[in-house]
Amino acid sequence: MCSKEITVVNATGLHARPASAFVTLAGKFKSNIYIQRAGDGKKSNGKSIIMLMTLGLAQGEKATIFAEGEDEKEAVEALADLVANMKD
Repeated sequence: MCSKEITVVNATGLHARPASAFVTLAGKFKSNIYIQRAGDGKKSNGKSIIMLMTLGLAQGEKATIFAEGEDEKEAVEALADLVANMKD
C-alpha cells in the first residue's frame, strides 16, 4: 500500500467539479483508491463521487490518499498532483 498526505488548495474544496475530476482520474488506475480526512479513522472509496463528496473536504483541510494494487505509486502521485494543482 502506498499513501501520501495532501492539503486541499481549491477554493471550493473537493466538491462537485473537483470531486468529479478526482474520481475520473482515480478510475483510470487498476489499484483500489481510498481517501481519508486527517484525524478520521474511516477510509472512503476514492473512485466513488458520492463517498468523496460525503467527506466534504474544504480548502485547507488535510487528507491522505491511499492506493493498493499494481499501479499504486503512480495512482497516489497522480491524484496528489491533481489535488495540489486544482483551480476552480
